[in-house]
Formats: sequence, C-alpha cells, structure tokens
Amino acid sequence: MPVTIPEHLPAAEALKQENIFFMTKDRAIHQDIRPLQVVLLNLMPDKIRTEQQFLRLLGNTALQVEVTFLTTASYESKHTPRSYLQTFYETFDEVKHRRFDALIITGSPVETLEFEQVAYWDELKRILSWAKEQVYCSLYVCWAAQAALYHAYGIQKHKLPAKLSGVYAHTV
Repeated sequence: MPVTIPEHLPAAEALKQENIFFMTKDRAIHQDIRPLQVVLLNLMPDKIRTEQQFLRLLGNTALQVEVTFLTTASYESKHTPRSYLQTFYETFDEVKHRRFDALIITGSPVETLEFEQVAYWDELKRILSWAKEQVYCSLYVCWAAQAALYHAYGIQKHKLPAKLSGVYAHTV
C-alpha cells in the first residue's frame, strides 16, 4: 500500500525513481481505507533527505500510511527554507488537538549539548508529554531516544568512544 504525502513534496521524485508507491491526499481520500496516521517530527538539518529515508520505509508496508510532517516553532532551521517548512510541515500547536497512531521523532545533531541547552528542548518536552495521551505508539531515533529517556526517566546520556548503535553508512 502507498504512503500518503503532501502535494508537490520534493521527495516524491526520488520515491518514484525507486518504485516506492505513494499517493497524494487528494487521491487517498477517494479510497475506502482508514490510513495509519503517522506524525513525523523531523529534527534533522537535511529535512528532504530525512523525509525520503522515512517515506521509503513507510511506503514499503502493507498499510496505507498518511504522514504529517512536524517541525519546531521554537527553532528556525538554518538548512531548510522557511517557505518549504510552511508548505509541507505543521507545528505542534497545529496538530496537538489530533490523535495519531504513531509518532516518529528523528535524531538531531545536538548530541554534545546538554538537553536543556537545545533551543527547542521545552517544545520537545511538551510534544513528548502530549504523545503519552494522543499517540498510540512512538519511535525515537538516535538522539531522540536519549531525549525521551531523559524526559521520562531522568536518564542522562554518556559519551562513548565510538558509535554504538544507529544508522551506519551503507549502500541501497
């Protein structure tokens, strides 16, 4: 089944070239299927590349998946134009009234900062707390997993001499 994406999302061309089945919301609403509602909080600097990576995975499921892209309102991206975010992303205030089947929070290249030093930490804490009531299940990737553990249980992160887990260089 396809992943449902916003109209004119640049990732669509890459997905099409890789034969990942997707459709726009306009096409999806004409089907008699309740899509899985997934909200993706994309904290990575290269938002388009990160979108492609997650859409590639979600598009290879047997379910119709409708993805809502979420960005922080408390931090302005230095690597993604504001117009892009305004077109394809929503803020927490715009989605906090909704329920979702799943929340995915990506990593972020802030692993050397203390959590409280991260510009959007307070907003992320609100999202993590909200997810307990409004989201069926959550997936935290890389730094987001550390942030969720710290928020929920006060577990501090520890610097390691080498990368222990995560996404490593590979060939598709």
